[in-house]
Amino acid sequence: MSLNRVSSLETFAILQVPTDQRSRRSSDASARARKLSFNPIPQEWDAPTLDSVHAVGAFEVRKWKRVLQVVATVIYCLFAAGIVFGFAAIKPVLIDEGAYRETCAAPDDPKAVKKCQDIKLNTMFTVAAVATNVAALPIGAILDHYGPRVCCLMGSVFLAIGALLMAFENKVPFDGLFFGYLFLALGGPFTYISSFQLSNAFPRNSGLILALLTGAFDASSALFLVYRKIYESSNGAFGHRKFFLGYLIVPVIIIILQFILMPAQSYKTVGELVEEIEEPLRDPQPYDQIDEHTALLQEEERQHHAEVVEGVQKVLGTTKADKQAKREEKKNEISGVWGVMHQFSALDQIKSPWFILICLFTVIQMTRINYFVATVDTQYEALLDEEKSVELNHFFDVALPLGGIISIPFIGTVLDRTSTVTVLSVLVTCATIIGVLGIIPEMWAAYANICLFTLYRPFYYTAVSDYSAKVFGFRTFGTVYGTIICFSGLLNLAQPGLVYLFHYTFHDNPLPVNIMLLSAGLVIGTALVTFVAVKAKHIKRQMLEQEAEAATSTSFLNPRWD
Repeated sequence: MSLNRVSSLETFAILQVPTDQRSRRSSDASARARKLSFNPIPQEWDAPTLDSVHAVGAFEVRKWKRVLQVVATVIYCLFAAGIVFGFAAIKPVLIDEGAYRETCAAPDDPKAVKKCQDIKLNTMFTVAAVATNVAALPIGAILDHYGPRVCCLMGSVFLAIGALLMAFENKVPFDGLFFGYLFLALGGPFTYISSFQLSNAFPRNSGLILALLTGAFDASSALFLVYRKIYESSNGAFGHRKFFLGYLIVPVIIIILQFILMPAQSYKTVGELVEEIEEPLRDPQPYDQIDEHTALLQEEERQHHAEVVEGVQKVLGTTKADKQAKREEKKNEISGVWGVMHQFSALDQIKSPWFILICLFTVIQMTRINYFVATVDTQYEALLDEEKSVELNHFFDVALPLGGIISIPFIGTVLDRTSTVTVLSVLVTCATIIGVLGIIPEMWAAYANICLFTLYRPFYYTAVSDYSAKVFGFRTFGTVYGTIICFSGLLNLAQPGLVYLFHYTFHDNPLPVNIMLLSAGLVIGTALVTFVAVKAKHIKRQMLEQEAEAATSTSFLNPRWD
C-alpha cells in the first residue's frame, strides 16, 4: 500500500474557472481548489448525484469529540490498515500448519513441498498487494460521493469476510487462504484512506495527524509478528484459526465506532474554511423595501456569518491565509518543477514523459519491494544458510514496521526542503545500493540491506505521491496518482513469474533476478532524474528571463532622473 503524502493545506494556486461554473461561495477574484479529491475519475466524468455527502467544518464539532475520533482512528488503523504486509511474519506459521501441502505434487519430497508452498503463498501475497493498490480507484469515488463512514463500513465488512475465510480455509470449496488474504488486503485501504480527512479536524496539527496515521499503517504489519510470537510460545497450540476468529473483534469495533463516534462527512479543508469566512454577505436591500421579516433574515445571516468566522479562526489559529500561502509558495519554489503540468488535462498529463517515466520507475520499484517482502527468507537461505535466514527473517519482521515509524519525521522535512531532482536522485541512489547489498552473500550486507530497505520503502511511496502533487497538481491528483499506483500494481502480477525464475529456472539462485531488477531500476531511474534535471534547469532559466524582463519594464515605466 502506498503512503500518500496528502496535505490538508491544499494548494492556493489560482484556477481559471469559467464564471458560470463557479459556485456561489467562490469569489470573483479567485477560485481556490475546493478540496483534495480522492476520486480517480475526473469530475467532468462524474454523473451528478443527489445523495453526495457534504463536508463539515471542524468548528462545528466539539473538540473532545474530534480528539476521540483521531485517537480511535489511529488505534484501529494499527490493527487493520496494512496487516497484509506482515506476510513475512505469518508465512512460516502457515507453512508449519500445512498450507497448500495437500495440493503440492511429490508429497514425499519435503524440499519440493516447501518450494511449492512458498510459490503458492507468495502468489497469495502478490495478488493481495496488487488488490491493495488497485482498490484506490473505487475507494476514491466512494469516499468522495458517500463519505468516510460508508467507506470504512465497507472496509470492516471486507476485513470480517477475510478473517472468516482465513479461519475456515479448509471448510470452503475454494482456496480460502487466497481469497481470505485478498479480502484482508481490500479492507485495509478502505479503512486507512477514509481516515485521511481527519487531518482537517485540527488544521494547525494536520501534519502530526497524518504522521500518526502513516505510522499506524506501517506499524500494523507487526500484528502478524505478534501473533507468530504467540504461536511459537504456545508450541503451535494457538493456530491461525483461533487467531483469525479472535481478529473478528476488530471489524466489529470499527463498525460500532462508525455509528457512535466517527463522522459521516469529511471535514472541510483549510481552503474551504478560508472561503467560508471570505464569502461576502448579500447586499442589503433598499431601506424602503425592508419589512420586519426581511430585516430579521438579514440579522440572522449576519450573526451566522460572525459565528462562522469566529469558529474558523478558532481552528485555524491566528495564522492568516496569505501567510500559509507564502509558506506553500516557498516549498513550491524549492521543488523546482512545481506546477509544470498543472494547466494540462489529465489525459495530456498521462501522455507526457513526466508521467511515463515516474510510472515505469514505480513499476520497477514496487515489484522489487513486494518481491523482497515475499522472498526475503528464501533468498537469504540460498545466499547464506537456513539458520542465518531465520535470524534475518525475524529481524526483518521487526524492522519493517519500525523503519516506517522511524522515517516518518524525516520524510516530510526532506520533501519540503529539497528539490524534486534531489529527492529523485536519492531514490535512485538508495535503490541501487539496496540492489548491490542484496547480492552480497555476507551477514553485514544482509543486515544493512534490510535496514536501508525498511527506511527506503515509506520514503519511496511518499516521494511518488509528493512528485505527483507537485508536478501534476491536486486538480487531477486522484486520476494521475491512482493510475500510477493501479498500473504498477497490475504489473506486479508478474511477481510469481520472478519467483518461478528464482526457484526453477535459476535453481534457487537469487542473483540473476536481483541483478535484472537492479539494472532495470538503475536505467529507468537515471532516465527519470536526467529528464527532470534538464526540465528543472530550463524552468529556472525561463523564470530568470521573466524576472529580467519584468525588471526592465519597471525601469522603463519608472525612470530615475539623477
